[in-house]
Amino acid sequence: MHGVTVVDLGSQYAHLIARRVRELGVYSELVPHDAENLLEKLEHSCAVILSGGPASVCEPNAPRISENVLKKLIEMKKPLLGICYGHQFIAYLTGGAVARGRAGEYGIAELEVRVEDKLFEETPRRQKVWMSHRDKVVELPQGIVLASTSYSEIAAYRLTDAPVYGVQFHPEVRHTEYGMKLLENFLFKVARCPRNWSMKNVAERMIREIAEKYQGGNVLMAASGGVDSTTSAVIIARAVGYDKLHLVVVDTGLLRENEAERVFKTLKKLGFKHVHLVDASKLFLQRLKGVTDPEQKRRIIADTFIEVFEEYAKKLEKQFGSFTYLGQGTIYPDRIESGRAGRSSAKIKSHHNVSMSRKLNLKLLEPLADLYKDEVRRVALHLGIPKELVARHPFPGPGLAVRILGEVNEEKLKILRKCDVILEEEVRQANIYEELWQAFPVLLPVKAVGVMGDHRTYGYVVAIRAVKSEDAMTAEFAKLDWSLLEKIAVRIVNEVEEVTRVVYDITNKPPATIEFE
Repeated sequence: MHGVTVVDLGSQYAHLIARRVRELGVYSELVPHDAENLLEKLEHSCAVILSGGPASVCEPNAPRISENVLKKLIEMKKPLLGICYGHQFIAYLTGGAVARGRAGEYGIAELEVRVEDKLFEETPRRQKVWMSHRDKVVELPQGIVLASTSYSEIAAYRLTDAPVYGVQFHPEVRHTEYGMKLLENFLFKVARCPRNWSMKNVAERMIREIAEKYQGGNVLMAASGGVDSTTSAVIIARAVGYDKLHLVVVDTGLLRENEAERVFKTLKKLGFKHVHLVDASKLFLQRLKGVTDPEQKRRIIADTFIEVFEEYAKKLEKQFGSFTYLGQGTIYPDRIESGRAGRSSAKIKSHHNVSMSRKLNLKLLEPLADLYKDEVRRVALHLGIPKELVARHPFPGPGLAVRILGEVNEEKLKILRKCDVILEEEVRQANIYEELWQAFPVLLPVKAVGVMGDHRTYGYVVAIRAVKSEDAMTAEFAKLDWSLLEKIAVRIVNEVEEVTRVVYDITNKPPATIEFE
């Protein structure tokens, strides 16, 4: 029994549970609810957590583990925690009742702890928790109600004869005030799991796993210069040899100011032997002409990227021989938003680094596919990647195309690049760059009247987006100082003559995404 198994019952945040467990120093693994040999895997875990999910347990096709598996775990007295849907599922399958509530319970709720229990040790009687449900447990089998809210009388429970718990709220989400303490209590006071996980272990394991998977041949990889692709490239290079890895930097024409050249030079400085720069900017802009739909933009960029990538790979094969593997810097949020995280995950938007793996006939190397961005950053620092690269804000695969609402053209790209340079300069000068998850301008598809030098002007509106986040799964808009926002706005309208107005986005994620498209 060396770790925790998190059973994915369809939640987009299922992997966040596994990640929180790792943060507490315990190895964890996420498995689909219909995985082969599920019981065997669960039997060898120190504890089991059932995730939330969007379905109702009363629906005939709702995701579930079998009643026999659950009963076996209870008979074994396996420490078990059900979260949200998992909480309802355990109650439902053990003889309790679940019903649809009046209106639902979403966002922050006040939880009252009613019974002393190991799960709530060292937490107050009243605490804020994050809810997202409408169905609720209305009747328990043989068990004890541990906590309630005004909407959910049975917001937390424990079965009488086994260390089996259910919580209707989400302890894995930071908005739950004592969520990490609850998970810590479950892991160490209820389940007595061993502390056996660290970022050093992660990095060493990934290099070892890639080396074991590798069976010879060249590895091809698209490199953006961001922390994901760079960290993935370092891991792959250390596993297979730097002489076997070929990094291709594609200038799509949708990058930030001088980005392609900067990335090329940075990768060479990091010791990569084969770095190739391809200028395909004209082709991308040509393909995007007249296109306004966000998903269509993403598809065009993804398809064009793969086309350019494949064509250049053919040229490289003539010089270096054929490629056997494709390396990628895919991280877990990419897979979640593109619907690739699990059988029950919903698609939010396309990611071309995810799409590429489906179209190229190469074996896939994805060392970071189960990590979040902040975990990748810690791995990168352990690998010795320079901090200035590690701290660089995330940049979307489709580039500035998803920060220009509507049609993309060279004029709009020049405007947005100027605004981007100004914003980054001011944020860095204010010494808050590393406090922010991202800060970027967005060119809106509208124009507004302005006045400059007693003359009427009519120019673009630019929105500033600055957010704080831990893993990009949720984000809060940054409460930037008014004087800083004013300075940014003044510089943009003074230095970028095509812009007459600057606005600030104060929407959190959810309900918005971080990027506008």
